[in-house]
Parts: sequence; structure tokens; C-alpha cells
Amino acid sequence: MATIKTDMLASVASSMQDRAGVSPGNNPPVATSSLARRSEGWRRLEAAAVIRLDRIIADPNQPRTEFDPESLGRLAASLRERGQLQPIRVRWDDTADRYVVVVGERRWRAARLAGLESLACVVVAGDPTAEDLLEDQLVENALREDLKPIEQARAYQSLMKSRGLSTRQLAERLQIGAATVAKALALLTLPGDMQAAVEAGRIAPGTAYELSKVDDPTEQAALAREAAAGRLKRDEIQERTRSPRKGSGSKPKKPAKDRVFRRPTGRVTVELKKAAGVEAMLALLRETVRTIEIELADGRGTGTSQEAA
Repeated sequence: MATIKTDMLASVASSMQDRAGVSPGNNPPVATSSLARRSEGWRRLEAAAVIRLDRIIADPNQPRTEFDPESLGRLAASLRERGQLQPIRVRWDDTADRYVVVVGERRWRAARLAGLESLACVVVAGDPTAEDLLEDQLVENALREDLKPIEQARAYQSLMKSRGLSTRQLAERLQIGAATVAKALALLTLPGDMQAAVEAGRIAPGTAYELSKVDDPTEQAALAREAAAGRLKRDEIQERTRSPRKGSGSKPKKPAKDRVFRRPTGRVTVELKKAAGVEAMLALLRETVRTIEIELADGRGTGTSQEAA
């Protein structure tokens, strides 16, 4: 049997040499075929499939809730002209009797708009938890900055609560800065109308973060109106909240309020200047932790005094 195999191999080699115009007597190395080279380091992906669009639905728990029509139109045109360049990820849902989009809802929507019949998909194996899916969607959308600021903040908050993570732990899992997470979460402390202005793009996220540090609701609302009208920028709000007003002569006396002191030794002191219930104290402590995390992530030094609401 071994002789037969050897003779067969010799015959194949001779045939390859003849086709290449090489004399067998020269004994050159046998050339690797194109098919062999293409197959090297290659294997089929069992989870890949082409699925009809009518068998795929959107995930109702997807953190992203808004999709720009103009952007979808451009993507739909690209899908029609160039085809699908990247597969989407889906999971099977027995209850819905459909595949549910895990990652790639924008491409799925654009494919429907383009009138495509099917999409290339990678089917997620196993039975991922809601937290697993949310984390995957955050990595796909939030890190590519596809989510709107408030959507992103709510997704961060949801994942932190469901997994019991701190700001820093979530940042490490998502491979982003802790300050990025903390500043996003600060937007959720703003009143609903200000959050809506951030979502609509009337107030920039950085400006909104500075607004979240304004204690007085009346002053905060006034500053927000100025910012939404384009008459006030982030740095100007920073200046107003950190420095006394120009032309006042002397530094105005501030009413007694709760304060958080950062000591050079690294100690933090929370001083309650007014009567406060348990809820107010807890709120102050949460604000203290958030402030410290942001400052540490930003690399700012200690030894300053930071007021907290």
C-alpha cells in the first residue's frame, strides 16, 4: 500500500513539474498549489449563516433607541452598491421564534431600507444573559461613540447595577477611562429637560457635565438656557462655578452648606453644615465618591476643597 502511495505522489509531482515546464532531472522543490496556500491557517466558521431579514428582529433591550434617518440612508445605499462588508451578530429566541440582533442593528435597519433579502450573520452560541448582551452592545456601540450621551449613561448605569460594578470596575471591563464613565453618569443627575437638551444636541456633553456641578437649581436652569442658546460654553460655566463674579469687589459669602474636603494626606472629610436626613447624607456621600473618582482618573492632585450637593 505504501508503494502505491509513493508512486501516486511521484506521479503527481511529475505532472506538476511538467505543467510548470521543469525537467524532472533538476529535482526542484515541489511548488505549493494556490489552493493549498489559500487554505493554510483557514477554517470554516460554523456559527456563520446567511439569514433572511424576515427571520430577524431588533432587540427591545438595545441601549441605542434612536437612529439617524440620513445616516441610515447612506448605509442603505452602500449596501446596495457594495454589498455587506461586515456580518451582524444575532441570537436565537425561542419565544419570539426569530433571531434577535445582538450587534449590528443599524446594518439590519439599513438592509431593510435597501430592500435586501438576507444578511450574513454570526449566531451567538449558548444562552447569553441580559447582562452579557448589554455589555457586548456597549462595547460595539458606546466605544464607537454611536450612542447618544444619555443613552450611553443609562447603559453604563444599567450594567453597573446588574453586575454590581463600581465606576472603575466598569471602566476596566470596557477598557475606557473611569473619568469617562463618571462624567457620563453625572448627566443623569440633571433635570429631565436638560437631559433632553443634551440628547437633542443643544447642549454639549462636556457643558452638561459642568452644569451637573451647579448646586443652585435656579442658577443651573439659567446657565442651561444660556448654553442651549449658544451664548455660554463649558469653560465659561467652569469659571462661573469656581470663581467669584468679576466686579463684585470681594468674594461673596456663601451660605453654609455641606462640603467635602480633600486633604494633602489623602484623607477626605465630609462636613455637614446644615441638618440633613439619612437620604441627604447618602446622596452627599455618593457625590463625594463620584467626585473623587473623576479627579483621580483625571490625575488631579489632592489638597483642594470640593463642594458637593
